Amino acid sequence: MNVCIHTHTHFFLVKSTEKKMAASSASKWVYLVCISLVLCIELTQCIVTYDKKSLIFNGQRRILFSGSIHYPRSTPQMWEDLIQKAKDGGLDVIDTYVFWNVHEPSPGIYNFEGRYDLVHFVKLVHKAGMYMHLRIGPFVCAEWNFGGFPVWLKYVPGISFRTDNEPFKMAMQKFTTKIVEMIKDEMLFESQGGPIILSQIENEYGADTKAYGAAGHAYMTWAAKMAVGLDTGVPWVMCKQDDAPDPIYHGGTNFGRTAGGPFITTSYDYDAPIDEYGLVRQPKYDHLKELHKAIKLCEGAIVSADPAFFSLGSYEQAHVFSSTTGGCAAFLANYHINSSATVRFRNNHYDLPPWSISILPDCKNVAFNTAQVGSKTSVVSWLPTNVNKLDWQTFSEDVSSVDSDSKMTVFGLLDQLSVTRDASDYLWYSTSLVIDPSELHADSVPTITVQSEGHALHVFMNNELVGSAFGNQESRKIRFTGKANLRAGMNKIQLLSVAVGLQNNGPRFELSKTGVLGPVVLHGVGDDSRDITHQKWSYQIGLKGESKNLASPTGMSSVEWTELSLSGQIHRPLTWYKAYFNAPEGEEPLAIDMNSMGKGQVWINGESIGRYWTINAKGSCSDCNYAGTFRPVKCQTQCGEPTQRWYHIPRSWLKPTQNLMVVFEEIGGDASAISIMRRSLR
Repeated sequence: MNVCIHTHTHFFLVKSTEKKMAASSASKWVYLVCISLVLCIELTQCIVTYDKKSLIFNGQRRILFSGSIHYPRSTPQMWEDLIQKAKDGGLDVIDTYVFWNVHEPSPGIYNFEGRYDLVHFVKLVHKAGMYMHLRIGPFVCAEWNFGGFPVWLKYVPGISFRTDNEPFKMAMQKFTTKIVEMIKDEMLFESQGGPIILSQIENEYGADTKAYGAAGHAYMTWAAKMAVGLDTGVPWVMCKQDDAPDPIYHGGTNFGRTAGGPFITTSYDYDAPIDEYGLVRQPKYDHLKELHKAIKLCEGAIVSADPAFFSLGSYEQAHVFSSTTGGCAAFLANYHINSSATVRFRNNHYDLPPWSISILPDCKNVAFNTAQVGSKTSVVSWLPTNVNKLDWQTFSEDVSSVDSDSKMTVFGLLDQLSVTRDASDYLWYSTSLVIDPSELHADSVPTITVQSEGHALHVFMNNELVGSAFGNQESRKIRFTGKANLRAGMNKIQLLSVAVGLQNNGPRFELSKTGVLGPVVLHGVGDDSRDITHQKWSYQIGLKGESKNLASPTGMSSVEWTELSLSGQIHRPLTWYKAYFNAPEGEEPLAIDMNSMGKGQVWINGESIGRYWTINAKGSCSDCNYAGTFRPVKCQTQCGEPTQRWYHIPRSWLKPTQNLMVVFEEIGGDASAISIMRRSLR
């Protein structure tokens, strides 16, 4: 048994057309173009192999198009339709990450049910007649909470992630082996007659290599050998992905608290050819479908010849694949951003629009031009349903009882994750202090300054909210300064720290800090400032409503609810809302409109839709022109509007009647304006 290791770029041609694909807003449908480290055991029964040009099936080189469907980001009821639409759009391969933290939430306790039923998902891909690329990782990044690692892994003694560290390697090998053996038992690798033609170990390590040095190199060598030793009978990929986009065409939804980042929206749509709701987005879907057809017509030439390059002008080039066995295919490119060009190629003339590529499968006739889009742009419509003006009931968190419920008291401030272990987004930091009357001044009001590592903070003084502060992707740290409503005698200070997803990438990202680490300082008390960072603090994980399981149909009766019309405060912070509704008629996808709310979470029949936050997007929205090298700042839309307003409700989560909606509002909103809408693409 020999291990062959080869570094190369899959399918040169598709890489060469990637510039225009990005320029046509199609960069999120990937064709196995990431720079990869491919590992294969040289076995006589290994039906899938490779060389520098392509994958090889039973001795035949193939060009395959691949795109991602992340199974936890949609529901099992959606999977079959999504897979079929991917196939109809010209894809051959579905790839997906395997998400360690949802499959092993506690050490040795596994979950492969519902949205996490990996085997069922793979079998549906097989049923559709497609191949699969199983990206086990188990680090995934993917804007997923903690990069896909379970939080308990951080607290294994002596551990250091993604380096030559024995505790980490032991845990990683155990989980990887668990997945491989499960897939083997179901006969799902291609060598067993299944659809899986590629597997991936590790992910996007190239950018972090320097940070880990020699230990990182040793780890990568170990990971490669470990993976090969699992004897899957198919090649392994170790994707560096230095500059390739994440392979999306269906992004889906970050249900629950799975969004990482931090500060990643619940929607993971990414303007993919199949949208978050499973609807086809035009013209992208048909444009890519036609591209796939055109390239497949060139397959014989591409896989049997290396390209020759010819200059056709100052900005024009021809990339020609020609062989005696595979025929001839040509790609005529115009790299000028603004001007069209007419070029002469093999005694024929061809008109090339600005910044475009024409594909000639026979080196003569144009089958496709990247700039010529035939389909009309989809128009999104949000249509009303009968679910509006609901009869809401409310329950408010009791801030005054937070410290009395605390089960942990220490001197000083602790990292939030070390206390919560991500059991909740919320952690209360509480302390008290006695103020002498002489320390208060009639001509000035004391202030409090709180430094936090993020991601959001609400400051309460003597049970009253005095202010909030929020981090963002540019600056996660928070500095809050506000009035301190102190009084003579005993005073209570309660800080509610809020996480908005855990760090999901970067060297040693597991060491990232979250929560209030100080200093916490009172100003204008007596003759000087008073630093209360190191005094005794009490800690309370989560909210009372969480401990009572108010989001569940079985737990909501554990507290007294009040009719919204009688509560007297519509915009009250830290408030739970509940209402019942009947399922809207029809089959269109559904979403809940949260535009009237502030920040929090929402559940339907106990299933978490995810976090919501009605915060306006920043950016530079201007006229859109995709010509030229693609950059993320190009063609931005909806600047100044909420980053997300509508939140996907899978119809499979609904009953015909008496569906329970529960909302937790963190900063204050108007629940009376919440409604459910139908999504239509035309």
